[in-house]
Amino acid sequence: MGKRIRSQRAGRGTPTYRARSTKKRGKVELPPVSEEGAKARVVDILHDPGRSAPVARVVYSNGEERLVLAPERVKVGDVLECGISASIKPGNTLPLSEIPEGAPIHNIEAQPGKGGEFARASGTSATLLAHDADQAIVQMPSGEIRSFNPNSRAAIGVVAGGGREEKPFVKAGKKHLAQKAKGKTYPRVSGVAMNAVNHPFGSGRGRHAGRPRTVSRNAPPGQKVGLISARRTGKR
Repeated sequence: MGKRIRSQRAGRGTPTYRARSTKKRGKVELPPVSEEGAKARVVDILHDPGRSAPVARVVYSNGEERLVLAPERVKVGDVLECGISASIKPGNTLPLSEIPEGAPIHNIEAQPGKGGEFARASGTSATLLAHDADQAIVQMPSGEIRSFNPNSRAAIGVVAGGGREEKPFVKAGKKHLAQKAKGKTYPRVSGVAMNAVNHPFGSGRGRHAGRPRTVSRNAPPGQKVGLISARRTGKR
């Protein structure tokens, strides 16, 4: 009888494969839609374990505190604005329709009011390329060109913490701790290097799966590894 494979253990959700939510500073979000024209003062810049970018703690005029992604050139004491009338400067939040073409943006909403989902990692930003009648054309950090609802909001500027990947981890222990904060395991052993009891791709001579890597979407958990429900394989 075989063992549970790694994807089964991770899917079970034990503490080994679960990020510690108690270490995180909290939810990082855009200003509420209801507070059109609200202003917030930056009171602190914080390191957030399990997140690649620093966060800024802001306080609104009504005393409410929130956490936002800290863009470059934003410091303690700055005032951040949100809404149609906000100026174009790092940290301010505006609808895409009000942002000029060529401006770097981050924390972009997929749908109006849903909350920021795109370009949130440290050192990343998207670029607003053009405005159309019913869409805003944005170049993502990956280079992909996407269209968004012009009423979706985004923050101006580049997310702080750029150059994070330029510093090497040097030793495996530091990499292990960095991955553990995100609920991931390190080092990660490939399936073809395992024994047959541990993985469907295990055993055999040489580092090859020894079986088709495509698998049905309806396959049982112990078999569902490789290219799950792949439409095509190989190089284009």
